Amino acid sequence: MINDRRLRLLPVIVLVGLAVTGCGAKTATKPHQNTVHWMQANPISSMDISKMTDLVSDTTLNATNEGLLRVVKGNKLIPGVAKRYHVSKDGLTWTFQLRHSKWSDGTPVTAKDFVYSWRRTVAPKTAGQFAYTFDHIKNATAINQGKDSPKRLGVQAIGNYRLVVHLVKPQSYFKYLVSQAYFFPQSAAAVKKFGARYGTSSQRMIYNGPFKLTGWNGTNDTWNLVKNPEYWNPASVKPTKIAFQVEKDPATALNQYQSHKLDSVTLSGQQVAQYRHDKNLHLRKNAQMWFLEMNQKKEAFFRNANIRKAISLSINRKQLTNHVLQDGSTPSKGFVALGLGARHGVDFANAAEVTSAVTDNHKQALTYWRKGLRQTGHKSVSYSLLVDDTDTAKRTGEFIQSELSALPGFHVTTSSMPFKSRLTRSANGQFDMVLSSWTGDYPDPMTSLSNMTSHSSYNHGKWHNARYDQLIAKAEGQDATNPAKRWADMVAAEKTLANDQGVVVLYQAAIAQLVRSNIKGIQFFPESPQWDWRNVTVK
Repeated sequence: MINDRRLRLLPVIVLVGLAVTGCGAKTATKPHQNTVHWMQANPISSMDISKMTDLVSDTTLNATNEGLLRVVKGNKLIPGVAKRYHVSKDGLTWTFQLRHSKWSDGTPVTAKDFVYSWRRTVAPKTAGQFAYTFDHIKNATAINQGKDSPKRLGVQAIGNYRLVVHLVKPQSYFKYLVSQAYFFPQSAAAVKKFGARYGTSSQRMIYNGPFKLTGWNGTNDTWNLVKNPEYWNPASVKPTKIAFQVEKDPATALNQYQSHKLDSVTLSGQQVAQYRHDKNLHLRKNAQMWFLEMNQKKEAFFRNANIRKAISLSINRKQLTNHVLQDGSTPSKGFVALGLGARHGVDFANAAEVTSAVTDNHKQALTYWRKGLRQTGHKSVSYSLLVDDTDTAKRTGEFIQSELSALPGFHVTTSSMPFKSRLTRSANGQFDMVLSSWTGDYPDPMTSLSNMTSHSSYNHGKWHNARYDQLIAKAEGQDATNPAKRWADMVAAEKTLANDQGVVVLYQAAIAQLVRSNIKGIQFFPESPQWDWRNVTVK
């Protein structure tokens, strides 16, 4: 989050040595059982490392698998499969020395598993939405565009336990990328064995992390994490089992907690007020941003900047967070969450905020709206707003619908559907407007800003701005090794996005959660992977 956490390139090859730092149950945890019953608001979407897109799947993959490095408290990196690594003077060659570790089926995890996994993710036929995160690796962009062979990706296995990565330009946060799920290894044998069904259930995967996934058939709302006996450091894994249960209705979830069938529960705003003084209440600020995407490819109406500005200025974000959500969420300052980077003590979100773009102004909204209607030749329009079928998403959708009704001739209906279905519709551009969210993966503003370039698969609304693309390219290219210039590029990009209302940012989420006091050792991360359960104990 701060500049001195980024890799500093020394005038010689940098040697970095890493030392190890250290649903069948019907009732919730009893002492000494070391089983925890945990609520999730949404189900797992996919366990395919190359194809997963959502936070629940990402969190589950981080619990059941492991990459070269892993993130711990304070955004520090410690060993994963790599026991050490070194970086060349020019920052272009990264060499990882791997430890001897195993997959859950007892076969060895080797450098070849990383090579196979990364090639599979960037291959265009895979259609992996995180393929763009490999762009700094030699030939990755050309491969993903179908202009080169995956075999020419700039990663190579030297024997079984040395992995060498060749970048086309320095990337200060590459060490954080290799800790993310989309950079995890995959077994070619497992992918071949399970074929098209790979990653679609707990039995159609193998795992190299602290836990194994059990009890997930691909569509159900319950699953378990159990200790993986083949993990290289099994002594570090304390819980016997984490049992998950999806509960979308806050009242039902709270009843489950009160009847001791759940050990944790996420509260709605009204419930937060009820439990404000409960010692088990935790208000966790995270790096998840919620925003409104308008389909600018499908609907020419939304390509009009005045229309987008009118929509944004019609929404009272403080009213949304203070009176609708009431869970500790705060109005967005921009597209990048607070806490994802700072320079000279100033958080990026504060440095790049365009206050007028995130402050409701009904009079100005009407001016933009009328101008936009004239320019597009409309007197009235009707569109649908797509949201998840969770309580929070539906209430947010209803609030937005009410706010936009103040724009003359704007008729908005809301439509909710299961999370997995909504993700598919978003990715395929099957929406008019959609309530979306993004959680930063690593402590750098680029974790969010890269999503809004014209070529990004996460730019679901297909907003296009040449200046924005140029600024991101500069930050990732010619200015990549100049912290001051890179920072200025990113600030300018965020302001460009805000002024053009490429998306309508809404709020930065918080998690209001009750966790029983006898559950200890839970590690929460504002960024991905959000949760680490390996140190959880039941007192």
